[in-house]
Amino acid sequence: MFISLFNTLKATGVPCSLRELLDLIGAVDKKLAFANMEDFYYLSRAILVKDEKHYDKFDRAFDIYFKGIESIDDILEMLIPEDWLKAEFEKYLTEEELAEIDSLGGLEKLLEEFKNRMQEQEERHEGGNKWVGTEGTSPFGNDGDNPEGIRVGGEGKKGKAVKVWEARDFKNLDDNVELGTRNIKVALRRLRKLIRDSAEEEFDLDGTISSTAKKAGMLDIRYQPEKRNAVKVLAFFDVGGSMDPHIKICEELFSACKTEFKNLEYFYFHNFLYESIWKDNRRRQNERIMTEDVLHKYSADYKIIFVGDATMAPYEITNPGGSIEHWNEEAGALWMKRMVEVYDKVIWLNPVPSDHWEYSASVELTRSLIEDNMFPLTIRGLEDSMAFLSK
Repeated sequence: MFISLFNTLKATGVPCSLRELLDLIGAVDKKLAFANMEDFYYLSRAILVKDEKHYDKFDRAFDIYFKGIESIDDILEMLIPEDWLKAEFEKYLTEEELAEIDSLGGLEKLLEEFKNRMQEQEERHEGGNKWVGTEGTSPFGNDGDNPEGIRVGGEGKKGKAVKVWEARDFKNLDDNVELGTRNIKVALRRLRKLIRDSAEEEFDLDGTISSTAKKAGMLDIRYQPEKRNAVKVLAFFDVGGSMDPHIKICEELFSACKTEFKNLEYFYFHNFLYESIWKDNRRRQNERIMTEDVLHKYSADYKIIFVGDATMAPYEITNPGGSIEHWNEEAGALWMKRMVEVYDKVIWLNPVPSDHWEYSASVELTRSLIEDNMFPLTIRGLEDSMAFLSK
């Protein structure tokens, strides 16, 4: 009965499978969500969506599908079989309330009347005993006094509505929306190498079960070192000049990197890599770190991430003395080649949209120097770049 919902999800780009559809049908059959649209929404999302970046696509599909249902009878037929509905209501309604529902002709009559009144009504109604509105005694509406009613919108105050009938608004979370620290963290988690070298311990469920079984059922609780992400990262952030409009995104990326990568070292540069870099922008004129020392200090298994717009005059990359801040004896291109020779994985994250790159000679030069491993600073770009670094 959920084939149409499944097809709608596929059409909107949610990569769910038939196995997950069968799991959803099984969960509904066991009444994990019953006669409640919100419960069904969360249950179906938990089963059908395996990556939270698809939540927004799921929400749109969910909205499209249920708005496409033309009548309340369609929903009841698909989600709430009549025998289930009646049995469930009998558990919570008093004898007096059941008698009142029967006096109106039963549940079928109630729903049919609701459909008719929605078709007839053309404006908002408050009070009264017939139209769909608020604070009245009509069986349909919100905040009213009718024990066998159908609630339409709002939260309700009486707590006796038979059916919640309201529109839902879902929060966007998509790989095409604006970056945020939370979204960045999700993308960065793709770069992981988990090992158990921590001094802290965590409960070992499998080890406990195995040891307890070997001891004929006598509980033997086991612990193991906690898993830590062993990936080592060197991050280089371009600051100043044309990067000023991208400060917010870079700050969010920096914050996410510090949270996700326990083995993180970071440095700053301006426009391009030269013979020196720095860690404190306030002291960059006095406390420089030689790039050559970095190449010697950090082993080749570090992952290298450059963050910058790569937008500058081409001679700043290709010529000695090209830096606009100091005289560089060797061209920036030479230092970047050395970086690529030492480290196997070097990427460049660019906050400028990728469809603008071809119009900048300096961007094309930078891409060629890092073997075309430049990625846009978007969720999709971060995912692709982390996938490359993790290979």
